[in-house]
Amino acid sequence: MAGHSKFKNIMHKKGRQDALRSKLFSRLSREITVAAKSGLPDPVMTPRLRLAVNNAKAESMPKDNIDRAIKKAVGGEVDAMEEIRYEGRGPGGVQIIVEVLTDNRNRAASAVRAAFSKNGGALGETGSVTFMWDRVGKIHYPAEAGSEDTVMEAAIEAGAQDVESDLVKPDIYEDAPGHTIWTAFEDLNEVAEAMSKGLGDPKSTAIVWKPQSEVSLTGDAVGTLFKLLDALDAEDDVQQVYSNEDISDEDAAKYAC
Repeated sequence: MAGHSKFKNIMHKKGRQDALRSKLFSRLSREITVAAKSGLPDPVMTPRLRLAVNNAKAESMPKDNIDRAIKKAVGGEVDAMEEIRYEGRGPGGVQIIVEVLTDNRNRAASAVRAAFSKNGGALGETGSVTFMWDRVGKIHYPAEAGSEDTVMEAAIEAGAQDVESDLVKPDIYEDAPGHTIWTAFEDLNEVAEAMSKGLGDPKSTAIVWKPQSEVSLTGDAVGTLFKLLDALDAEDDVQQVYSNEDISDEDAAKYAC
C-alpha cells in the first residue's frame, strides 16, 4: 500500500466550509432519495442507500430528515430526477468532473456551461476527462479512530487497496485530518463493513473519481480556478465537483478570499 498522496480538494475560501455546510443536508437528502429509488427503500437491502444514510448520520442529519428523504422515493417524487456527469478543463488544463442531480437537464447544462465559460474553463465531451481518472471507493475515518499502523492493518485485512493518513493538516484542506482508505469500486461496501467491526463506523463512505495524475498550478491561474470551483459548487443541482490541481500551500493561502 502506498503512503501519503496529495490530490485533495483545497479549502480555498475562508468561510467556505460554512457555505458548503448550508447546502450539505440538501445534497445528502437528494442522494438518499435517489438511492432509495434505485432499489428497495431499505438501507439493509440496498447498498447505495445504506451508504447514503450512513453519510447523513455522520453529518448529524436528524432522523426525521432521513426518513422524509426515503419517503419521497416511495411517493414517486423523484421520477424526473436525472444523474448527469459533465467534464471539462479549467485554467492551466486542470481536469474537472461535475456530478449533477437535477429535474431539469437544460437548466443544469446551462448553469454548468456558464460557470466554465465565465471562469477560464471549457466544457468538454463526455469521456474527455474521465479516461484519466479511476472510479474507486473512498472511506474516511477521523484521526482518533486509531494510529496509522492500526488503520493500515485493519484496511489490509478488509481488502482495501490503499491507505493515506494525514493526522496533522493545514485548515486549507477540505478533508479533516484522519485516514482515507481507497478500495476497488465493487469492494467499497464489503471493505467498509469489515473495517467498521474493528474501528467503528467511518465518517464517510463514497464512490468517487480519483485522478491518475495532477496538474501543477501557480500564480493568478490559482485564483481563477478557485472562482470556477466556487461557481460550480454554488449551483443547487451540483452534487460533487472533482479536480486534479496541485497547488502549493503558499499559493492556496495567497489566493484565498
